[in-house]
Amino acid sequence: MLTALLLFFPLAAALLLHFVKGKAGRVFAFGAALLEFLVAVYAAITFNASNTGQLEVNLPWIASAGISFHIGMDGLSLLLVLLTTFLVPLILLASFRHDYKNESAFYALVLFMQTGLIGVFTSMDAFLFYFFWEVALIPIYFLAGIWGGERRVAVTFKFFLYTIIGSLFMLAGFVYLYYQTGPAANGLAAHTSDLQAFYNLSLTAAEQSWLFWLIFIAFAVKMPIFPFHTWQPDTYTEAPAPATMLLSGIMLKMGIYGCLRWLLPITPLGVSQWGWLIMILAVIGIIYGAIIAIRQRDMKRLIAYSSLSHVGLMAAGVFSLTQMGLQGAVVQMLAHGVNVVGMFFIADIIQRRTNTRLIPELGGLTQTTPLLSVSFLVVLLATVALPLTSGFVGEFLLLAGVFQYNNWLGAVAGITIILGAVYLLRMFQRVMLGPATAFTAAFRDLNGAELAVLVPLIVMIFWIGLFPNTFLQMSEPSVIRILSLMQR
Repeated sequence: MLTALLLFFPLAAALLLHFVKGKAGRVFAFGAALLEFLVAVYAAITFNASNTGQLEVNLPWIASAGISFHIGMDGLSLLLVLLTTFLVPLILLASFRHDYKNESAFYALVLFMQTGLIGVFTSMDAFLFYFFWEVALIPIYFLAGIWGGERRVAVTFKFFLYTIIGSLFMLAGFVYLYYQTGPAANGLAAHTSDLQAFYNLSLTAAEQSWLFWLIFIAFAVKMPIFPFHTWQPDTYTEAPAPATMLLSGIMLKMGIYGCLRWLLPITPLGVSQWGWLIMILAVIGIIYGAIIAIRQRDMKRLIAYSSLSHVGLMAAGVFSLTQMGLQGAVVQMLAHGVNVVGMFFIADIIQRRTNTRLIPELGGLTQTTPLLSVSFLVVLLATVALPLTSGFVGEFLLLAGVFQYNNWLGAVAGITIILGAVYLLRMFQRVMLGPATAFTAAFRDLNGAELAVLVPLIVMIFWIGLFPNTFLQMSEPSVIRILSLMQR
């Protein structure tokens, strides 16, 4: 029942926020999110990877159609639930420095989105997965469309259009798979949409070939992977800071997770046929994102393109079809979530203090901000993948997996470390070092509330970097099972 509690508690809190007015709404939302994190930690402590049914709930939903309310967590799901419940309270806390119109609605949407995200990571029924996939989209559409920047309407509509079209392709694939299954376990329906039933299907190579694209497009848009990425930079830039953190820190992991949970085990022959093309697109995205990031003058856009580059490497690791590549993708999802939320939060702090996020207008911040300087440098070096930080473990495993797949692709993908150091260290130099400007002359250092966000992120940066087995051992049985399903 822990899985059900994790799923429905944020929804209940979001509904109760309707009755909480004023500044009390933010405190209520933060308290609910913090309690949710404690429940997730308890689930992790009591979790036993060898007992696959311990965190499952399987109840009839639409019994006559063979559709069940089937949720559960293995090591892979649990890690992403932990990431979600860890980041949401910090994102809420980071938003306290802003005064949003109709705050209760704002925070309710964040909690509602958390329900959608956890639903995606725990669903074990195809139509339930699709339902939560769309549920996660609705709140972010309103968060970005109502509280975003000047171009929010056009940008948010583009994001919504991309995502909904990709989702419809996935739905079409699921409907086809549904009609290929046998009778449901309850005997009341001719077919079932249960994940395990999809795993057990014997599909021809031709079927898997086109099913691969139907399902992959939805995940490619959500990651996003080149060339399905064009919605991302504008959306990250125009969305309010908390929405940007939700998008980059958690929501894009839905695409990587979907590939691991659904695409690879269901269409292994399709992956074998088209995986080479996805690898090339992923590597193009790695280099393209990094080169475009070098040319950016806006901090948020630079971080957005940096995220595109890192996601490309995660996608390449997944489609390397190696244990190191898949394990690297899992740990890098955690590391990237922590790092990118830290980067966007620091960019938001600088923008609020200076009323600009243009890099040429900044400088000299180290003179008066020792706490910000150290925090920014730690998060930045983790993003660059410095050894002993969170980014290093994942990138090392990912590159090793890509090298196993193809030496040349691995060499090209490895350039991301060099280019990442170029654009990130160059940004740090221009923003933090040198003489102060008119925008930064009166800049003040971090306060207690901002440290309360950054310190847990920095702790996780070193925890992942120094003790990666905490997470790798949890995900290893799931990764081995995914690879074994592909060999059937």
